[in-house]
Amino acid sequence: MVETVNQLFENLVWMTSEEAAKYLRKSVGAIYTAVSRGQLHARKWRRRLYFKKSELDRLLENSQQIGGY
Repeated sequence: MVETVNQLFENLVWMTSEEAAKYLRKSVGAIYTAVSRGQLHARKWRRRLYFKKSELDRLLENSQQIGGY
């Protein structure tokens, strides 16, 4: 399952709200909340929000690490 999800997102540059939520393992509502708080940058086109995959990756890389090494 994880391999299939990784292959699905591997070639995407832009993601919809639903795809971004699935990629970050969050709800769509959590994505909208992060956008409204300015924690996540989105582009709007024809009443839809789009997210750049590289920005989502950067968000994860820069997030605080808890526990582990």
